[in-house]
Amino acid sequence: MSMAQAAMSADPLLPRSRMRPAATLLAAAAVAAMAASTGAAAQGMPAPSPNATLTIGIGVDLDTVDPAQQTTTTVQNVLDYGLQTLVAFDTQGKIEPLLATSWSTSKDGLTLTFNLRQGVKFHDGTPFNAEAVAASLERLIGGKVKVPIGAGFRTMKSIEAVNPTTVAIHLKNPDPNLLPNLSTTMASVFSPTSATKDGNSPTNIVHPVGTGPYQFTRWTKGSEVVYTRVEDYWGKKPYYKTVSFKVIPEANSREAGLLSGQIDIVMNPPVTDLAALSANAAVKVLKAPSDRSVFVAIDTTKPPFNNEKVRQALNYAVDKSSLVKNVMFDAVNVMDSPFPSSLSGYCKVGNYDYNPDKAKQLLAEAGVKDLKLTLAAPTGRYIQDIQFAQAISGFLRKVGIDAAVRTMDWPTYVSAIQQKNGPFDMHVLGWAPGALDGPTQLQMFTGSTIPPKGLNTSFFSDPTVDKLTAEAALNLDDASRNQQLCQVQKTLWQQAPWIYLWSQTLVLAYNAKLAGVSYLPNEKFVTTGVYPTR
Repeated sequence: MSMAQAAMSADPLLPRSRMRPAATLLAAAAVAAMAASTGAAAQGMPAPSPNATLTIGIGVDLDTVDPAQQTTTTVQNVLDYGLQTLVAFDTQGKIEPLLATSWSTSKDGLTLTFNLRQGVKFHDGTPFNAEAVAASLERLIGGKVKVPIGAGFRTMKSIEAVNPTTVAIHLKNPDPNLLPNLSTTMASVFSPTSATKDGNSPTNIVHPVGTGPYQFTRWTKGSEVVYTRVEDYWGKKPYYKTVSFKVIPEANSREAGLLSGQIDIVMNPPVTDLAALSANAAVKVLKAPSDRSVFVAIDTTKPPFNNEKVRQALNYAVDKSSLVKNVMFDAVNVMDSPFPSSLSGYCKVGNYDYNPDKAKQLLAEAGVKDLKLTLAAPTGRYIQDIQFAQAISGFLRKVGIDAAVRTMDWPTYVSAIQQKNGPFDMHVLGWAPGALDGPTQLQMFTGSTIPPKGLNTSFFSDPTVDKLTAEAALNLDDASRNQQLCQVQKTLWQQAPWIYLWSQTLVLAYNAKLAGVSYLPNEKFVTTGVYPTR
């Protein structure tokens, strides 16, 4: 039985499902769970290699290796090699067991109880147990650790280690989205013993020690992150002895490394070359669905961007369809809502059609002329990021706005965009909710998630949005909850704290001799189970 079949037979919660009182979600078969944890195929995989290295090219450096403090899916993909969570998504977006074997919800919906996998050890040899789970999850709500993507865990009131193999999460209110949020990297479980070793402190992890098939070895900032296979791993042992993540911001350089054989897998190769790569017998291309929105966040606290008309003008000034065709090469889809269509609660709102005359009119009504601004963009984090930022600058120039484009390395960039009254008026960013749910998307728009409490880097706050978001988070009725979320989306579309751009796909290019490359629908690639076919 496949993992997906096992998970379906266990009747797991879907990301869009509500909490089921007193429902116990049984574990899938242990063998299937172990196979899924490495992404390995049950058949055809050769014996683990004593020395082989898998090399993966990524576009940005890590901002941190602390699972609670990281801010983006690319970093999560790296950390997931060594860290694991209680539950996980499968490729269909269904929740499946991982470090938990089963779970149940109390009748009142206020306690979520997990039965833990036995016989699992952390990489430092200490046992995985309920105390470790409680210590790891407590960091998300204790107030001592900065958790930029932590809004989905605020419903947790306390975590109780009932006994070594049972942990209970007590909630402030029933929360239909907590279970999928517990599948995200922020909720990873690491060794409590390691929290004061190898440079670690309880509030800042620099050497993560988890339960995954690989253990963290070293991080050379701006260059490389290395993981080494765990020989006594509790699940199916992966083929490669070592995995090296190479930090290569330029997409063309990542592609060159792939074609020369120096790199085995690359994330986001040049979209201009996708057709040629697909036709190359030595390469395979995977275009995976994703829940990522890519946008330009506008600092709504800075005049004149605190004026709704100015923000709307910016949306009308940018020809998104032209960008998609000529810069993105049809690899993305124009947004028609603040939500990508894959999220629970999505509703189609409309379009900001390209209308430079309308943009000029709105700017005039706002009393704005000869506007100069700074537009920041990363290089290598998103498909064609610096290229489309420069093209946006060109469109803004046509309506009388002088937009200077700046770029920098990813860790510095992340720090800069979280500064109120920081160096940028607008900045390119992407957001992919790990839990595939609407409320997680709304972390980017609520007053409670303005930095340093979250990643609402447009510093936007609106009482209607905050009120409806809070109400929807507590609403267990799908129909009325979706109505609330739809109203939020309509309000956000009008308020325009972003220049709404597109939904991005996850593109991987890899050596055709590899098997086992897969993905999750929350923009994560699954490559721990990769192996050579010949």
